Amino acid sequence: MINANDSSAFRSLHDPARPLALANVWDVASARVVEAAGAPAIATTSAGVAWALGAPDGDSVSRHLVLGVVARIVAAVGVPVTVDIEGGYGQSPDGVAETVARLLEAGAVGVNIEDGARPPAVLAERVDAARRAAHRAGVDLFVNARIDTYLRELGAPATRLAETLDRARTYIDAGADGIFIPGLTDTAAIAEAAAALTVPLNVMAGPGMPPVAELGALGVARVSLGSGVAQAAYAAARRAALDLHGAGGYDSLRHAIDYPDLNGLLTAAR
Repeated sequence: MINANDSSAFRSLHDPARPLALANVWDVASARVVEAAGAPAIATTSAGVAWALGAPDGDSVSRHLVLGVVARIVAAVGVPVTVDIEGGYGQSPDGVAETVARLLEAGAVGVNIEDGARPPAVLAERVDAARRAAHRAGVDLFVNARIDTYLRELGAPATRLAETLDRARTYIDAGADGIFIPGLTDTAAIAEAAAALTVPLNVMAGPGMPPVAELGALGVARVSLGSGVAQAAYAAARRAALDLHGAGGYDSLRHAIDYPDLNGLLTAAR
């Protein structure tokens, strides 16, 4: 069962003065590497977990497989863990509540849950179900509601931020502790969103985005890399394969983590 102190510690990390920076992971090895780099918390990427399990991203992985990954990650690290649960891995609010209850048993302290193509009212019900499941477990779970208006380019650009904030208020009323708006990259819009929200704002960062400290100055409390780290890792695998099967070379391996270092991280986790 989760340590209540971990949940409060995780909640306290959401501070624009020093935003929580999350290099999202997908297995124990990636979690240990990220933790060893100084991460104060670990966050999973649903896409990375799905890919590692041989499935595409998008609510296509079974709950029990994800729970197995999460349990192994929580057992291997010494910092709080938050989990991307996509739409909740359930067909109904009760199903989402069951997912959350099982995650709490595994030791998670937070979840990301997304609206995707669902109507806002549906995600609000799922957020409420997650909150009630956490209350029953006596855990101060951090529920981060992801809004996909920018990722999916929903509505007219001129009204997209207003629509996003309308959804945010609905999810906050349902019990969301944070709002995640991946795809929101315009600095003026980020600042406007942060000022309008009554809970911490989370954005997804990548090449071309301002550094973490600058995002904090705009009011951002949490910065995630999403599936970016997993994509970079698989890009490294592809470069090595193309090098080997093309020119027959090995130079792409020059920047690999030394074997003793990586093996040592996993040995220490046992």
